[in-house]
Amino acid sequence: MSTAILTGQPVPGSSLEGDLRSLGFDVRLASDAGETETLLAAVPADQRVAVVDARFVGHPHALRLGLTDPRFAASALPGAISVQPEARRALSRAVARESSASGGLAVATENLAKRLAAALDADGVAVHHPELGTLVAAVPTDPQERNEARQAVAAVDDEAVRLRSAVKARDGFFTTYCISPYSRYLARWCARRGLTPNQVTTASLLTALIAAGCAATGTRAGFVAAGLLLLFSFVLDCTDGQLARYSLQYSTLGAWLDATFDRAKEYAYYAGLALGAARGGDDVWALALGAMILQTCRHVVDFSFNEANHDATANTSPTAALSDKLDSVGWTVWVRRMIVLPIGERWAMIAVLTALTTPRITFYALLIGCAFAATYTTAGRVLRSLTRKARRTDRAARALADLTDSGPLAELVNRVTRGAVRYAPALVAFAAGALVVLGAALSPYGSWWPVLGAAIYVLLSPVAVARPLKGALDWLVPPFFRAAEYLTVLVLAAKADVNGALPAAFGLVAAVAYHHYDTVYRIRGNAGAPPHWLVRAIGGHEGRTLLVTVLAASLTAAQFKVALTVIAVAVALLVLVESIRFWVSAGAPAVHDEGEPA
Repeated sequence: MSTAILTGQPVPGSSLEGDLRSLGFDVRLASDAGETETLLAAVPADQRVAVVDARFVGHPHALRLGLTDPRFAASALPGAISVQPEARRALSRAVARESSASGGLAVATENLAKRLAAALDADGVAVHHPELGTLVAAVPTDPQERNEARQAVAAVDDEAVRLRSAVKARDGFFTTYCISPYSRYLARWCARRGLTPNQVTTASLLTALIAAGCAATGTRAGFVAAGLLLLFSFVLDCTDGQLARYSLQYSTLGAWLDATFDRAKEYAYYAGLALGAARGGDDVWALALGAMILQTCRHVVDFSFNEANHDATANTSPTAALSDKLDSVGWTVWVRRMIVLPIGERWAMIAVLTALTTPRITFYALLIGCAFAATYTTAGRVLRSLTRKARRTDRAARALADLTDSGPLAELVNRVTRGAVRYAPALVAFAAGALVVLGAALSPYGSWWPVLGAAIYVLLSPVAVARPLKGALDWLVPPFFRAAEYLTVLVLAAKADVNGALPAAFGLVAAVAYHHYDTVYRIRGNAGAPPHWLVRAIGGHEGRTLLVTVLAASLTAAQFKVALTVIAVAVALLVLVESIRFWVSAGAPAVHDEGEPA
């Protein structure tokens, strides 16, 4: 239970006390700053507490935004301030100073919340001020102002604003116009029945897994059912975020579920399509794995570019200026959002093609669409990077270094060479990756040439990270490493040409990709990278690449399939156990992804 302390004389006919109780607050009354201090001291230290001016007039949703958002240690709006346990000491100090200065005068409660917010800011506590838009939040000082404020409240539909704000501000065309117009009402229906975003997220995952199971039957009826269920899973996927925003139910566990389940659903569906195709005599596992690799590398490009420029300062890029001009022409915004094939458009395409065509055609369309989208977005970002002289921070360089996922072999090489060799990181990463992938592609299965390529990759890859990644194109280093590792596994499994090798490779890449997504979302939540022992235990990208090439050269095709399966299971267990431990712990950040469409 949270506690709200109403300061000053209650206003007859005010609904404020009832509004606060409807938001889950236990309401206490304080006539002066001294009594406020006494009531604050009586509230248990592990509870949220709010101080609200009794004269406050506004919408209930304005109070909800200002007083109940779990993502912020302190938040305020006109006439009210709310703090979570981590900011309680700062609030207590501020209230004590107010009580001491007031000398017990009741008049000291006027604008008390505003002064407390200023005191918290001065004390180093970041106070969040939510954007209210058309919502009203005011502290009238006389009857006329109060009457005008009440009229302003009556003129705006609080519930309509709350529904609109539940929809993500930036989303794809399909999501905005085909899903959100009704999924927001589903979110409200869930909220009124006490369902949580985590429950809806789990329902979305289960629906997608059932869809994958239907696709795995290999029948036309199964494909049609799979397409329909995949679309419904996406509706639920939109609903969980809208429910979180509608009811401000952000949580640490929810951040983890929302961040990872989209990928789990999509890649499980790829596997289901591949299994269904196999039942019909068509082996498309290489296409399924290729689609997963392409989609994962696209995301790594997004994450790396955004992290590199997260807090960079730079002059204006001509490319960025052109982009801004295009955004000013309404229809171009939607065209550009559609051609990058965000999750809504991508899943709609997959669902329709699954129902109407074959898995092979579905994967061909997916690969072509994602390849075009990746080329378009990456080319634009390269142009921006080359035409804008960005000054990147140590934080950005650290994030990029963490995203490279360099392991113990890279550390050993760097210690031996002491970082003596320093060259263009992106060029070195590309050359090293191309060498190992081409070595695997141009050699027959069982050859030791790929091992030589992987050994050179192990020696060259540390060169790319020998210095802080602050160059114009250094954000390309993590994507190049991801592509090199994933494609090496794909090529060697395909070369093995034994039943089950590609599904085993699919499992290994999925497990490693999960680790990389987990790294991204920890960094996004300002929680740092996964623990160093985990990166060392799973070998780093260079260690895993070398291991896979050695196994392919020294084992028979059937034994190689088993080895890939064992490695996949081991990596999956390690990264999942550590990831679950982190995201359900109290130390994980309570965040909700509001970034680019995935």
